[in-house]
Amino acid sequence: MQASWKIGNLFGIPLFLDYSWLIILLWAIYINSQDYQEKGIFLAWGAGLVIAILIFFSVVLHELGHSLVAISQGIKVNYITLFLFGGIATIDRDYRNPGEAFQVAIAGPLVSLVLFFLLGLTSFIFPTSSLVGKLMSRVAEINLILAIFNIIPGLPLDGGQVLKVAVWKITGSHCKGIRWAAKTGKGLGWLGIILGLIVVLTTRDYSIFWIGLIGWFAMRNAKIYQHITDLKSALINIKAVEVMTQDFRVVDANLTLSQFANKYIFKGSKFSTYFAAQRGRYLGFVYADAIRYIEKSYRDTQTLRMIICPLNQMVTVSEEVSLLGVIKSMEFSQQNEITVLSPAGAVAGIIDKSDIVRGIAKYLKMNISEAEVKRVKKEGNYPSRMKLEAIAKVTSMSNFK
Repeated sequence: MQASWKIGNLFGIPLFLDYSWLIILLWAIYINSQDYQEKGIFLAWGAGLVIAILIFFSVVLHELGHSLVAISQGIKVNYITLFLFGGIATIDRDYRNPGEAFQVAIAGPLVSLVLFFLLGLTSFIFPTSSLVGKLMSRVAEINLILAIFNIIPGLPLDGGQVLKVAVWKITGSHCKGIRWAAKTGKGLGWLGIILGLIVVLTTRDYSIFWIGLIGWFAMRNAKIYQHITDLKSALINIKAVEVMTQDFRVVDANLTLSQFANKYIFKGSKFSTYFAAQRGRYLGFVYADAIRYIEKSYRDTQTLRMIICPLNQMVTVSEEVSLLGVIKSMEFSQQNEITVLSPAGAVAGIIDKSDIVRGIAKYLKMNISEAEVKRVKKEGNYPSRMKLEAIAKVTSMSNFK
């Protein structure tokens, strides 16, 4: 979203404009203006601008078709990011079944086909030689191309969504469906880039350059789909026990506050997390920072029990819960660290956001520096390429496998 600008709302859905649209806008104006040079420079460039804008609004309606069908299924559309050649709607949860996903995917191309027929019929109202008639006819043709182009079976195109649905239906795996469609999208994207470059270099016909632009767009967004899918898979398949650490200290619950502070706090212990126990039984988490706000006269007489949060009142997870469950629990409790309990109810480990990042990086063989991991631990924010809270929010464990 950092490379996009908000341009308004439609049916309560925020609309964002991707930066690449500005580049493509200028190109579209130039290419379309060449067909109207006999009308004069002013009218030619004006016609190019009008066509580019009408194409843009056609894309808006195309994406709105997807979004309204999703909303009718009870799915919230968070925002739409628009491109001249397409758009992407971001939703707040995964589809429950292939049927839902298919209905949303096919809605866009159907809208484009309806626009093709309506604009085509409108063009017949005006004389064949009129500029308005030609403009309507051109935009109608482009909507037909948009509909046909979007059913190509590769993400991020609608045809890729349909391919995803087909693989999902056959295999029962949402994850496999996305991976197949993303790989196809990347392959088609490279094909478009190579084909566009070859045609431009051999014919010097720069109007064909749009093939390369679309190829680049397809490849770029297919990679995003693949990356998000890999992150979802990691969140579901990695267990808490695989990333938890034992970076905590167990202390005697009968220590006075002064004894605890002198032994662990004021001497600069390497641990920042403490649990209190008595006779081998964990009692709870020690709020070590609370000591600083307690009168010194009480520290010699009061024990750690005064600043303990009992285990049964803490938000905890089991060793076998997935990272998806860990992140959801962290979000629910608004904590950057969470306690992992063994089947016997003892403290088995702790997990903070840096442990999650390190575990995912290892699982996906991602290159994340130790400096970045330390930053996450210190600041409590995931890396920009890991929008894990948002991904966890939309991931449904019953559908995504």
